[in-house]
Amino acid sequence: MKKDITARQDIELLMRAFYNKALSDPKIGPFFTEIANIDLDKHLPHIIDFWELQLFRKGGYKKNVLQIHQDLNTKKKIEPHHFETWLSLFHTTIDNHFSGEKAHLLKTRALSIVTVMKLKMG
Repeated sequence: MKKDITARQDIELLMRAFYNKALSDPKIGPFFTEIANIDLDKHLPHIIDFWELQLFRKGGYKKNVLQIHQDLNTKKKIEPHHFETWLSLFHTTIDNHFSGEKAHLLKTRALSIVTVMKLKMG
């Protein structure tokens, strides 16, 4: 049986696995590699901070995640199918590595965030 997400290190493992898939995905990869042009090693600590705040209510995330994605949306429209691809990859990555209350919470929070972003950017 897989273990649950219990620490920042688990989130880091998960985010590295997810971004390995997302960056090479033909539907959403270009948002990261061409539009946002992210440096994953520099960006990853911020992403981990964000999810640590979502799961454990701690961490140093201070940015406006919605505004970041709205700015990206002005450069290239983020369509509903992009969100669905992201969410599917995210959920699959979680399921491949973890199981339990926090893993389920992470999937629920991701769905909530995607829902709000789709409404705000629609």
